[in-house]
Amino acid sequence: MLDVKLFHMKSFLPMPYEAALAPRLKRAHDMLQTGNGLGGEFTGWVHLPRDYDKAEFARIKTAADKICHDSKALVVIGIGGSYLGARGVIDCLCSPNYNLKKKDTPNIYFAGNGLSADALQEILDLVEDQDFSVNVISKSGTTTEPAVAFRFFRAALEKKYGKDGARSRIYATTDKARGALKSLADAEGWETFVVPDEVGGRFSVLTAVGLLPIAVAGVDIDELMAGAAEMMERCNDASFDCPAWRYAAIRYELYRSGRSVELLACYDPAFRFMLEWWKQLFGESEGKDDKGLFPASVEFTADLHSMGQYIQQGRRLMFETVVRLGASHSQLTVPADAHDGDGLNFLAGTSMDFIRDRAMEGTLLAHTEGGVPNIIVEADGKTPRALGQFIYFFEYACGLSGYLLDVNPFDQPGVEAYKKNMFALLGKPGYEDRRAELEAKLAQ
Repeated sequence: MLDVKLFHMKSFLPMPYEAALAPRLKRAHDMLQTGNGLGGEFTGWVHLPRDYDKAEFARIKTAADKICHDSKALVVIGIGGSYLGARGVIDCLCSPNYNLKKKDTPNIYFAGNGLSADALQEILDLVEDQDFSVNVISKSGTTTEPAVAFRFFRAALEKKYGKDGARSRIYATTDKARGALKSLADAEGWETFVVPDEVGGRFSVLTAVGLLPIAVAGVDIDELMAGAAEMMERCNDASFDCPAWRYAAIRYELYRSGRSVELLACYDPAFRFMLEWWKQLFGESEGKDDKGLFPASVEFTADLHSMGQYIQQGRRLMFETVVRLGASHSQLTVPADAHDGDGLNFLAGTSMDFIRDRAMEGTLLAHTEGGVPNIIVEADGKTPRALGQFIYFFEYACGLSGYLLDVNPFDQPGVEAYKKNMFALLGKPGYEDRRAELEAKLAQ
C-alpha cells in the first residue's frame, strides 16, 4: 500500500510541526469533502472512485473492445489533462515502447497536444495504411490544438472509410449537453462519453477522458479504479495517518521555509509521463496569486549525469519527492565477464533492482547531505491498482495543498493570457484592436 516517508527531514525543519498545522489541514480536508471551498463546484473527483457512472464505465469497456477488434491504431486527440493522464498510465503500465511491442491491442498515438506540422503529419502517415479509430477529447470542442488536429484526422477517416464508415470510428469525449464538439457529435452520430461538469481536466484521468484509451491499451480499468477507491477511503481519515496529509503538510512547511521548487523523481523511465501529469496537476492548481512551488521533474539515474551537479551543489531552492515503484517485472542479474575489463565483476550475479536501490539510497544520502530535503513516496509495484492509488493520492494532496495556500486549486485564469494573444495574432474575429496593439509591440 502506498506510503509517504521522510528522509533525514529533522535537519531541515523543526519537528514536530503536525500539531500546529493540523487545524488548517482539517479545514482544507473538510472543504474537499463537502465542496464548500474555493472552486468547490469542481471537486467531483473527490468521491469519483465510489460514485462514478457505472453504465458509462461499461460502455467504455465495450467501446475499447470494439476498437481493439476493428482497429490497428487509435489516435487520441487532446491536450493537457485530456491526454497526459492516459499517456502516463499507458507508458507506466504497458511500456514507453508500447507501440513497438508485439501485442494484441492497437497502437496508440497522441495528437492535438501541440502545433507542430511535422508531428501531425508523422501520425497521419503512420495510420494511413492501417485501420484506425479516433478518440477526440475536449469539453468545449474549440481548444485550438485538438480542434485543428481533429480536422485532419476526421478528413483522413472520411477519405478512407466514407462518411458512414468514419461515423463508427469516431469517439468524442466531451460535455454531456453543450459545446461545439457535443453538437457536432450529436449531428454526426458519433458515440460520446462525458467530461463531467464537476471534474476539471487535470483531475479527469479516472473519467472517460483517460479510461477509454487506457482500456484500449489493455489495462484493467476495474483494478485502476479499485486502487483509487482504496486511497479515497484512506484519505477520508482526517489525520496524519492519511498519506496525502503527510505529503501536503511537509511540502507546505518546506515552502514556508523558503524552498521554491519541488523535483519529482523516479528511477523508472516508464514513469516519465506520470511526472508530466503531476507537473500539470500541481503547477496549474497552485501557481497563482504569486504563490506556489514550481513543479519540476527528473528521471534518475539518467538525470544524475546531467542535472545531478546542480541538485548537489547549486542554489538550495529545491526539495525532492522520490517515487519508489517497487520490484521490477523483469528480474535481470548482471552476467560475469571472464576478463573483467570494466571492473564490474563484483556485481556479477547481482540483480538490477538491487543496483538501482543502492543507487537511490546513495543519492538520497548525497542530496540530503548537500542540503536538499527528500520525501519518499512508496508503492508496491507497477500495477493498475497501485497506480490508481498514486493518482488519487496526488490529486487529494494537491487539493489540500491549494487550500493551505489559500488559492483556488481548481481554476486556471492565467492560462487564458496566451490564448487571447494567440487568437488576436491569428486574426480571430473580435480581436482586431488587440491584434494591432500586439503587432506594434512585436515590431519594437
